[in-house]
Amino acid sequence: NNHNLQANTVLNLLRDKTMRALHQTGKIGEAADGMDVAFCVLNKDRKILHYAGAFNPLILFQGGELIEYRADRMPIGIHYGGEKPFTNHVIPVNRGDTLYIFSDGYTDQFGGPEGVKYKMANFRNLLTEIYYRPMIEQRNILENEFAKWKGTGSQVDDITIIGVRL
Repeated sequence: NNHNLQANTVLNLLRDKTMRALHQTGKIGEAADGMDVAFCVLNKDRKILHYAGAFNPLILFQGGELIEYRADRMPIGIHYGGEKPFTNHVIPVNRGDTLYIFSDGYTDQFGGPEGVKYKMANFRNLLTEIYYRPMIEQRNILENEFAKWKGTGSQVDDITIIGVRL
């Protein structure tokens, strides 16, 4: 029952436990498995959001403006650049703000007329066009845009997008 839980504390602990479970010590040749994560803690009063990310960013729409909080460029698991603590972003939030955390499956999808990745810039633009709409409508738009982009190609990765309106 920790009232001061920070998002980076969870990621640091998760990394330690993952490395222990996978017996990752940094020796050459051992499994370098890991995962990308975006993790948030919303204070009970809903005025402060803590965010920490392992490669996966957070996008927040506040007062009509897109604010992106970048993730640390290291995974949950062994990282050969050394295991620095994850950054804890402390973000003042307001009722009506809309936030998104997501995996890279949507942005990494190949398709479109050129057969290239969808890319983060296109994803940001799409969210900017739809963030104010009802959440169910946003889901439908995201699904339709993805299907159109993918066309007859195969889906390359799993996709998770979590959108929350405070």
